[in-house]
Amino acid sequence: MNKTIGILAHVDAGKTTFSEQLLYHTKSIRQRGRVDHQDAFLDSHVIEKNRGITIFADQAVVSYNNSTYFLIDTPGHVDFSPEMERAVQVMDYAIVIISAVEGIESHTETVWQLLRKHKVPTFFFINKIDREGADENRVLDEIKSHLTDSVIDITHSFHHGVMDEELAEFVAERDEELLERYMESGYAEDIWLQALQKMVRSNEVFLCAAGSALQDIGISGFFEKLDLLTTTDYNTDQPFAAQVYKIRHEENGNRITFLKAHSGSLCVRDEVSYGGKDNRKSEKVTQIRRYNGSTFQAVDQASAGELFAVIGLSEATIGDGVGNHVGASPQESVPALKSKVLFDPSLHPKEVLKWFKRLDAEDPTLAVVWDEHFQEIHIHVMGVIQLEVLQQVVRDRFGFSVSFSDPEILYKETIEAPVNGYGHFEPLRHYAEVHLKIEPTERSSGVVLANVCHADALSVGNQNLVLHHLSERDHHGLLTGSPLTDVKITLLTGRGHNEHTSGGDFREAAYRALRQGLEKAENRLLEPIYRFKIKVDIEQMGRVLSDIQQASGRFEAPEMNGEKAIIEGTVPVATFMNYSTEFASFTHGKGMLRLLLAGYDRCHNEAEIIEKIAYNKDADPEYTSTSIFCAKGHGYKVPWNEAESAMHCL
Repeated sequence: MNKTIGILAHVDAGKTTFSEQLLYHTKSIRQRGRVDHQDAFLDSHVIEKNRGITIFADQAVVSYNNSTYFLIDTPGHVDFSPEMERAVQVMDYAIVIISAVEGIESHTETVWQLLRKHKVPTFFFINKIDREGADENRVLDEIKSHLTDSVIDITHSFHHGVMDEELAEFVAERDEELLERYMESGYAEDIWLQALQKMVRSNEVFLCAAGSALQDIGISGFFEKLDLLTTTDYNTDQPFAAQVYKIRHEENGNRITFLKAHSGSLCVRDEVSYGGKDNRKSEKVTQIRRYNGSTFQAVDQASAGELFAVIGLSEATIGDGVGNHVGASPQESVPALKSKVLFDPSLHPKEVLKWFKRLDAEDPTLAVVWDEHFQEIHIHVMGVIQLEVLQQVVRDRFGFSVSFSDPEILYKETIEAPVNGYGHFEPLRHYAEVHLKIEPTERSSGVVLANVCHADALSVGNQNLVLHHLSERDHHGLLTGSPLTDVKITLLTGRGHNEHTSGGDFREAAYRALRQGLEKAENRLLEPIYRFKIKVDIEQMGRVLSDIQQASGRFEAPEMNGEKAIIEGTVPVATFMNYSTEFASFTHGKGMLRLLLAGYDRCHNEAEIIEKIAYNKDADPEYTSTSIFCAKGHGYKVPWNEAESAMHCL
């Protein structure tokens, strides 16, 4: 049985040490490494050893009780949550490590939300019970109140497949037939075990155990229970289907594509299709590798349920479906900051861009863009630690030094009410016209495309061409040139010409239609926001509420819990991103502050930001709202406010 198990936690909860113990107990490694000794098996990268944190989601292969386990050790720092989320999408089960001293921390909640979004069955391991201040019962209560009340501690209630009374009742209470049977004839080991396996797999219950990874307390017992309670049913007889979850490059530039196979099997020299739903490409697999830490073994075949890497898919991107698989859902972990790459003038910008595009393939959330107008490279980032790591990655891998401008808030734009946009592109011997409807949609929905164009007006091929051009890049808003989001763009109609319509004509017409619509729209600036949860002594509540108001945040009615006040709400990232230092100072490190990126909302200081960015919509080299028509053999421009009346399809 193939099982992919992810190990996740807030930074410093002991995740990598826990992974080392599992590898040691399953005889996968001869001696246990330690993060502080810089010899952990899964922290194999120089940067990870130096920093003592996990940055890359690496995997190890473990054989135990007739099952093959693919263990993924994921980053625990919020700056690397996109890497963690990519790994979550291919997990069969997850283990969330929580420190018995610190309890649930902000990143633990991020991890939990992602696991729920992707419906990954989850176990908890309360670690560091040997440490001073450890309290596993308090942490179990925190799990019940903050994450899920369908959790039970199995540390002492489940041995070699046999449940004690409390656990047997916990299982029976969640199944009417089982409860009836329990009342009539009591507990039956096999039936209860199957029922608990099913409940774990369907996310009805979440099991918890406690121990110490550093002192090797409770690790082997926990893994024995996990082995008994986890099942998979991958089918090798079905057609091959897999998902790309990671891209890496070798020193010689070879692209390594990491896959999770969901069904079927793949052999070396097989040709497979991959890509998005509407954009598929076929290539031959020239090598299959099974990675274990930083080393790999070349194999002839890979089967359903396995994690492996292939050589040969030259343009595959993270999230792509391979074979019969459609691909992954959009990522939740989206950067809220942007930064400019600074490098020595002796380096050619396009050469630097080439290397950053390689990093972009490995982490698409970087969203590397080349600003032609300013001749600059811009990237999106999660935080300052990520920039420090990127600096070292560039130096180690590519042999040159870069630095970055201070991160700035990544704004977005949307519209308030529906508008129609019209674009026409007809210089001599070219012809294309596009009509679009642009409507606002709910927050965090991105850009959604639709099509109601009739084939009598525009051929299906040309309709697809328009939709492709609208989806091939982020589009600029009019207020600050920031990416457009939370809109639905519908192709209404269009027109081409049998002789004169060529290559990029529909791109020109579509972009002009979009821009012309935005010129008429009520545009709005959006900014990233945090969802916060703050716990302080009651006498500090007034100070915190005042700080939230000054930061243009909103809060719900505070909840009193003994001597503590719990405050929840939302606040702009721009005003609160550095608050943790001030908060730690006045609470003397005893308050609790959890910040989760919660998407985008109306910008609290829209006019100020528009003035500061000073974007000139009429001087954007990539966009114009002006249409071009032709008369007497010459093209002429028609400004956006006059274009509608000149359209041919109206």
